[in-house]
Amino acid sequence: MLIEQPLSLYIHIPWCVEKCPYCDFNSHALPHKKSNQENGLPEQAYVTELIKDLDSDIKRFSLEQRKLHTIFIGGGTPSLFSAQAIESLLSQVLKRFDHDENIEITLEANPGTVEAEKFIGFFKGGVSRLSVGVQSFESDKLIKLGRIHDSQQAKNAATLADSCGVKSFNLDLMHGLPNQTIANALDDLKTAISLNPRHLSWYQLTIEPNTAFHSKPPKLPMDETLWNIQDQGFELLAQAGYQQYEISAFSKQGYQCQHNLNYWKFGDYIGIGCGAHGKISDVKQQTIYRTVKVKHPKGYLDQSREHLDHLHTVDKSELPFEYMMNRLRLFSSFTLNEYQEATGLSADKILVILNQAKSKNLMENHGNSWRVTQQGHRYLNDLLEMFLS
Repeated sequence: MLIEQPLSLYIHIPWCVEKCPYCDFNSHALPHKKSNQENGLPEQAYVTELIKDLDSDIKRFSLEQRKLHTIFIGGGTPSLFSAQAIESLLSQVLKRFDHDENIEITLEANPGTVEAEKFIGFFKGGVSRLSVGVQSFESDKLIKLGRIHDSQQAKNAATLADSCGVKSFNLDLMHGLPNQTIANALDDLKTAISLNPRHLSWYQLTIEPNTAFHSKPPKLPMDETLWNIQDQGFELLAQAGYQQYEISAFSKQGYQCQHNLNYWKFGDYIGIGCGAHGKISDVKQQTIYRTVKVKHPKGYLDQSREHLDHLHTVDKSELPFEYMMNRLRLFSSFTLNEYQEATGLSADKILVILNQAKSKNLMENHGNSWRVTQQGHRYLNDLLEMFLS
């Protein structure tokens, strides 16, 4: 039987200074025409629409009595917004939900000097965790990636994040960059580790459709180089005290990202803002819904239309794959009972597939508790395909 899952909130702020050539997120370059806002962004109008969007979802799914687990403000570049706008947004959100006093509230930030100077203001406005998009500490790699900051600004941002008062901060770092050697990638990782983030997101650059890199692909390292980067990088991170708890996420003890954990455990989340996605479980109806909001800022800010672009019920036949696509990213185990409570499905069918995966050394179990093997993580796409049937 489907039971109530932890509820998180994702807030999308879509604007960036420039669109990066590898980025397939819903992001839009800053408007050229200045508004009455100093940074050219319609902050007040957008915050107003975000709260309207939130109120609509609360009413649509009867969420008034649900407790809010985490908040994540992503983008785009949310740190382009003023600290005052973020504080106003968070105060209005938190008034609408029961929540723990120390609720995890993450804000994504870019290392440009202007944004970094706002970190103290974001902390005072309610942010408890910063995620800084460094991507690399090498100047030539940053230029190739279309980043507007340099190596020193990245280091300065990490130092400020460490000292501004937030409980934790994450550094986003890529590997497998154009013309990157093993030594280059490991030097980047060593620099990140030296800045002592509580959390590191370390992941391989992939070429996604509808990006500048897809239409004009750069020369990326060979597979053998990529494997060596990962293997040696994992060893470096472990030696520095970082535990790998998800495919691309590493943390010091006690600093896992609770918001992302809720995604991977197939929890619920409201998605508000341009193009934001949401997933809500309706226990009474024994149904899981997914939402998508209006993608373009112009349409989202249009007061004559609603923010919801698409709402659909997840077919029960899709749930085994959807659950596993999320849950198998984690290195921790899950039980068959957790699967049943998150999907509302019997575990009988999934158990057959799990045993098949076990015979191929992709999964292992202790009674009803299952986890992905080291080989399973290496061949995760092959493992996931087994749940498509």
